[in-house]
Formats: sequence, C-alpha cells, structure tokens
Amino acid sequence: MIKRFHLQIEGIVQGVGFRPFIFSLARDHNLSGWVLNNSRGVEIEIEGTESASKRFLAELHDKAPPLSRVQTVTVSEIPAKGETSFSVRESREIADRLPLISPDTDVCNDCLRELFDPSDRRYHYPFINCTNCGPRFTIIKDIPYDRNLTTMGAFVMCPACEREFNDPSNRRFHAQPTGCWECGPRLMLLDSNGNTISDVDPIQKTIELLLRGCIVAIKGLGGFHLAVDATVEQTVVRLRERKHREEKPFAIMARDLQTVRNLCFMTPEEEEILVSRLKPILLLKKKSAAMIAESVAPRNSFFGVMLPYTPIHHLIFENNFIALVMTSANISEEPIVKDNEEAQERLCHIADYFLIHNRDIFVRADDSILRTMAGKMSIQRRARGLVPNAIPLLVTGPEVLACGGELKNTVCLTKGTNAFLSQYIGTMDNPETMRNFHHSINQLKKILRTEPEIIAYDLHPDYKSTRYALQQHGYKLCGVQHHFAHVISCLAENSSSGPAIGVAFDGTGWGDDGMVWGSEFFICDYSQYVRKAHFSYVALPGSDAAAREPYRMAISYLYQTFKDDIMNLRLPVLQQFRDRLGALLTMIQRSINTPLTSSCGRLFDAVAALVDVRYIMTFEGQAPMELEMAITDFHDEYYPYQIIPPTGETSRLICFEPMIKAIVHDKLHNLPPGVISCRFHNTIARVIVDICEQIRQEEGVDLVALSGGVFQNLYLLTRAVDLLQQKRFRVLTHVQVPPNDGGIALGQAVAARIACR
Repeated sequence: MIKRFHLQIEGIVQGVGFRPFIFSLARDHNLSGWVLNNSRGVEIEIEGTESASKRFLAELHDKAPPLSRVQTVTVSEIPAKGETSFSVRESREIADRLPLISPDTDVCNDCLRELFDPSDRRYHYPFINCTNCGPRFTIIKDIPYDRNLTTMGAFVMCPACEREFNDPSNRRFHAQPTGCWECGPRLMLLDSNGNTISDVDPIQKTIELLLRGCIVAIKGLGGFHLAVDATVEQTVVRLRERKHREEKPFAIMARDLQTVRNLCFMTPEEEEILVSRLKPILLLKKKSAAMIAESVAPRNSFFGVMLPYTPIHHLIFENNFIALVMTSANISEEPIVKDNEEAQERLCHIADYFLIHNRDIFVRADDSILRTMAGKMSIQRRARGLVPNAIPLLVTGPEVLACGGELKNTVCLTKGTNAFLSQYIGTMDNPETMRNFHHSINQLKKILRTEPEIIAYDLHPDYKSTRYALQQHGYKLCGVQHHFAHVISCLAENSSSGPAIGVAFDGTGWGDDGMVWGSEFFICDYSQYVRKAHFSYVALPGSDAAAREPYRMAISYLYQTFKDDIMNLRLPVLQQFRDRLGALLTMIQRSINTPLTSSCGRLFDAVAALVDVRYIMTFEGQAPMELEMAITDFHDEYYPYQIIPPTGETSRLICFEPMIKAIVHDKLHNLPPGVISCRFHNTIARVIVDICEQIRQEEGVDLVALSGGVFQNLYLLTRAVDLLQQKRFRVLTHVQVPPNDGGIALGQAVAARIACR
C-alpha cells in the first residue's frame, strides 16, 4: 500500500550534506517526494510503500552524514499525491523556529586526496571543500544556510562546479562553499606595505619566506594567524618582540600526528582529540628532547599543539617544517584580526608578509583550546569547531541574553530548550573587543531568529558587559552573582539542577557584600544559593595592581600572618621589594586603595611569590600556572589550616595563617619550590574535601560542582576530584564549557531564566 509521510528534522542538519543524503536515501528505497531546508532544519515528504518508508526512517538515523546531529524527527502521515520522482526544493522559512548550524570543520580525507592528486581538477586548490568539511559558522550571514546568505555568495559557480552542486550523487551536491580554480576564492601574497607579490605561487613563496625566518600573517577559517618556524629561536624571539608578548606561550601547528608524538607525551584519548574533526589546540606535556625553540613556551611544561586543518595548512606543510608557531593575529588582548584591510592596517608592524584571500570571514573565531583533566576533555577556550553547538537545557522559560563577564568574555542566548554560547570574544577593555561583543550578540539573534525577554549580567558595576546590559531598554534585567553563575554553568552543562555543593574558585568576582569574592562554597540550585564557607578576607594592596604583581599578595599574607614581625623575615621576596615594602604596609594598615578579597587565585599568586616562582606577571594566570609547573616531587603532605565555625552572621572561614607560617619555615630551611608547591596544592584540595564534608553533614547533599578558573589547574582538579570521590561524593566538572569566565554566561542565562519565570 502506498503511503505519504511528512517529516520535520531538527538538529545540525544544514550545511552537512543532509539534503543530498536524503535524496540518495529516498532514491535507494524507490520513494518519491522532496526535501528542503527551512528555518527549523530539514523538511521532507516521502511517498512509497510502507515497508520502504520504514527502512528509510531507520537508515535516516543509522547512516546520517558524519557532521550531522539529529535531535528530533517529527513524522506525520498525509494523503498520497502520486508523485513519481524525488527532488530537492528551494529553502523556505517558518516563523519562530531554528535549525542548528554546523561549526566549521577541518578538511576531510576525501578532499585531501583530491588536493594532492595531480590528475584532479582541484589539485593544490587551497579552498577545496565538500558537504563533509570546510567553513560553516564563520561564513554564514543569515539562515537558512544557502550560498547567497554566506560570504561565498560573491562567487558565481563555473559550469563544472554547478554540475557537481546540482548532482545528488556528487559529494558536493548543495555544498554551499564549493569552488575551484576557475570560479572560487583566490590567494594573494602581499608585503608589509600592501604591495602584491606578483608572478609567484603564493603558497610556495610563503614556504620560502617562512624558511628564511620571516613572519607571515596567514588568513584562516576564523581569522589570521601569525606564523613563524617554531624551531628557530631567533625568529620566535622576533615575533615576541613585535607582538609585545613577553612570555605567554605560543600555540604551534605540527606537521602530523607522528611529529606530535615526537614532541609530546600523549595518551590514546589525547591522540583521539588531536586528530578529531574539531582539530583544537590541545595542551600536551613536553618531551625533554623536543626540537622546538625555547621561546615558544618558556618556563612551561606544556605545548599548545594543533594539527593542520585547512587546505592552506596542508599545502604549507607538504614536505616542509616540523612545526610552525600559529598564534592569533592580534594586538595584545584585542580580538583576532579577520579582514584583509584590517590585517594590513593593524599588523603591518608585526608581519613581514600577508597570505590573504578574497573569501570574507563574517564571524571571527579563534582556535578552541582543550586539555584532558581528571580523565575528561576540558575546554579552556570555546571557539572554532565548537560554536555554535547547542547546549541542551533542563529548564524552559523566557528567552535570555546573558552578557558574560569582563575577562574571557562570551555571551549566551537561549532558544527553547537549548543555550547557545558564543565564540570566545576576549577581554572587554578596548573598542575592538566591544565591537566584536556587539557583533556576536547581533549574529546570535539573527541566526537563532529570537529576541530575548531578559538580559542577564554580572553584578560588578564596572564591567563593560554589565554597563551594556543596564543601557538596554524594553527588557527585564537580571543581575547574577559571579560565582553563582560559575556553579550553575557547571550544573547546566552536566544536565543537573541540583541541589549541589558549589565550589567556585577564581581570581575575582563581585560579592553580595561588596567584597571581592573568589573562594566560594555554596549550597545551591538554579534558583538560589547560600554562602556556606569562604577563605578569610585579606587585603589587596593596590587593588587591580595586586592581580598583576604577586609580590603584593605575598606581602599582604605575610603581614596578615606576622603583623609587624614581617620586618624580621629574611625572605627573598621581601628583600627584592624592600624599597616598596613600607609603602605597601602603609596602604594595608590605612586601607588606602586596598579592598578586601577572599580570592583563591590571589592566594596562589601569593604562594608563587613566596617561593620565588613569580613576582610580577606578564600575562593573566602566569604565577599560578608556574607554581603548578614547579611541582616535581609528588606526595601527600599538606600544610595546616584553620576552619572557624559559622556564626549567626558569618559563613565558615578558612584561615591560612598556619599554612603561611609553615611555608615561610620551609622556605627559610631551603626546601625546594616544587616540594612547597605540592604541599600547598594538597592543602587546597584537602580544604575542599573538609568543607564539603561539613556541608554534607548539615544539608544531606553529596553532589559537588567544581567551577572557576582555578580549576584549570590540572594537579588541583585531579587531586580534589580523587579525594572527593574517595569520600563518596558525586563530582561534576566542566566538559562542554570553560571553567573560567568563558563559561559564566551559560550560568547567567539559566539563573535568569529561573528568576524571571
């Protein structure tokens, strides 16, 4: 019996070869009908025998294209029409619905084979792609995902490409970014004055320039990279000098997997992440004999490594180079540069040459950064390859725009039962980042076809994201405490609504009492939190300067512990800054520009300075990172600390005067920094377990959510999770979103949706 069915498929089903897959599947089962893209996803009608229709539905799930992700399939029977063929129709829109858009992805193996096949018409074509690979999110101007709504709309297909595009049996059937030497984007090589280098193969000339030690700005999927040979110390140093980036590690792109094996230690799980379609920067432990310039990652035990992911990368690495530095092309703390003219204007004093092309980037996106932590993948920066993947939510309610924080900013927009976290935007302290912030919000609104009812923001009155939110009119406004947002982001991405013991450790966040928080133990769910414990407050001499200069925090903790006896301590940090000691002590004693903080991050800074690991930082998080790197002697020893029970007015206080005294004793007795660092990390892990046990005894809650930038520390996270699990706690950590401030927008969105429901 002939039957006809209407299907609506939602998920990541646009730009991933789904329509050609449906066309072929229908043809295989002798079904007539049609398929099209709409603003919900993919819409299908099939007509044929009932048995053929059932096989079609089964294989729709089992054989879907590798980049697709089917979330829902809605099927309804409709009257038969007697059609005899199956067709791909023009896209159409449905109000208030949305498709999920695929992130950008690396070049697939089929395209790579063609890229290096001299007999193929796309041999060495640097923009080769198909329905299974290439640019997606970064070229989309609007939905539905059709060529004219992407930056490829400027390129008219040649007859050969058009035949492939319209041939359902071809891998490039409706591949929107497709092109070739005849009709597609082209590479150009420019010098630092913007002059075109003519009569050369841009790729071969770029290889020659890199081998000569030049700095080349290379346009990629989501922006420009600055590239140099990673094995030549002199060249890497010159890049640091021009970029004004003293010590922050550079990412490297290695030729292939075997090269990475030679450079780094890797587990099978890490290899799997490295070669995945995401092609992220992965933080990997260095091997001592690594043939990489010391200045790539100075005083660091790890490399940030990625593999080639665009055809341009593969062409450059063909028979060349062990590894290249591939660092985001930007002025310090500004967004990655994405446009050709912008690159020549802003990077002309850094880059010697520019390898550019004429396919515009509509949405800028840095490389995503991942690390394996506590046995799981952990995202440190969420950008290319991960955005705009949806994060499923447990709760429905009004749509929310969450504006994120000041550092590592991302924004988040909800739509139904999904949250959409933007790509990494950056530090909100310059006009370029603010423009990127506005563009990212507008782009999310456009592709999600939604206007929020609520705008959520951080409580800190000086955050630019907060000021933006408070300037918006016609919306409900909802402030969300910084560390509550951290914990809720961890719960939400793990599909848990609590109640939970939330542990939020970071560098800074505006507290309900007007203090600078950063070591918070909450009992909480999506709707509320109670502050159950925190580190005792300590002075921040110089306010923001103390976050850049760890020696200030060392002096603050020493004064809190020893008072005037600090003058009798013969510690290197005090001798190094003896000319500033008097002024800093006066600031602390008189509370001059010296707010109070409970920040865990500032405690890490203090200890890093106490053990002479780092006195002044050249990039955010450097002191805690180097303190962790100092650990060489792994053991279970820890320092004493004091827990002051709660009173009617105050939470539990964790006091570290006993620990500071013990660290000073160890330092004066010449214990190595690695031993002291290990004891310190063990102490913080034990504090977490002790406080969680006390809260569990009071509240009967055994679920713990760990969040905040401090939990990017591999040793601390692993130690804390192990100890908590030994005490039979259920522990949630971050996997889909960063534990740092790059994830708080998700928590803000969920908390605001509940608060205003």
